[in-house]
Amino acid sequence: MARQERAVRTRRAILEAAASVFDERGYDAATIADILARAGVTKGALYFHFASKQELAQGVLDEQFGEAGVPSRESKLQELVDVAMLLAHRMKFEPMLSAGARLSLGPGMREIFGGGSVPGWIEFTRELLVQAKQQGELLPHVDPAETAWILSACWTGAQIYSQTLNDRADIEDRVASVYQHIYPSISTPAMLGRLDMAPDRGHRVALELESLAEGKAGAGAPGAGAGAGADAGARTGAGVGFAARR
Repeated sequence: MARQERAVRTRRAILEAAASVFDERGYDAATIADILARAGVTKGALYFHFASKQELAQGVLDEQFGEAGVPSRESKLQELVDVAMLLAHRMKFEPMLSAGARLSLGPGMREIFGGGSVPGWIEFTRELLVQAKQQGELLPHVDPAETAWILSACWTGAQIYSQTLNDRADIEDRVASVYQHIYPSISTPAMLGRLDMAPDRGHRVALELESLAEGKAGAGAPGAGAGAGADAGARTGAGVGFAARR
């Protein structure tokens, strides 16, 4: 068990180092030597987990989905906003997310990664919109597949513009504006009035996740309430399990 935990930590350290290097230098300019120096691991340890630079980059792309997990919401439109705003909040300081965007959208990346994480985000958005329509949250004319493409494209455009113009300082405001402008054209009036699309929503969701994680960790401590911990774990798991649905 201890060896397995060390392997998990080593793999994560390598991915975080790779994300930082890819984010700073881009895929073509990044080297295995750069990543090794940043991660502080041996070449053998790196190649045990990843056979090539391309596999490392794919690992960074795959990690994006785990970084954006949120607790499951009764309203799937709210859940979709929460994912979008959490990503916007974390992209400002987490290289794993900004590197994923660069690997997905950079010149020549489609030939290497086939669109990177973009197809996965479109499909994830579509699935939540399908659930929202089944629950009566969407107007009758809304096509989940078409709307998923538009929402994903608008989110991507907002983050690219924000990065280009002011290093993502206003990304949360811009992403919030995307949903505030689009949701009135797809949501039922009754649902629209219940949705929280404020620019600080991502920060509040991040705090919620921290609280759930602390509750889950505390459940294993002497005297901790097992029921509370199990509930926290169930809600957290419901939010972070969507990577497998890509």
